[in-house]
Amino acid sequence: MINLKIKLTSVEDAKNFTFVMSNQECEADIISGKYIVDAKSIMGIFSLDLSRPLDLVIHSDSEICGELVEKLEKYIVTT
Repeated sequence: MINLKIKLTSVEDAKNFTFVMSNQECEADIISGKYIVDAKSIMGIFSLDLSRPLDLVIHSDSEICGELVEKLEKYIVTT
């Protein structure tokens, strides 16, 4: 399992993020407070509070999903 903090600051970010996620074999969820949505669901993502960082949980440790982290680099928030 891979846990990341992400930030989607615009509609375009959300659209591009779901496009990248939809083309992956990995299953992933986005957590915002008590809400959990499928990371491949644009409608689910728009139901969340996008003004704050979100928790992305990728349910795999395979090399394929390691490459996914590189593709999502621009959305990852470092503290």
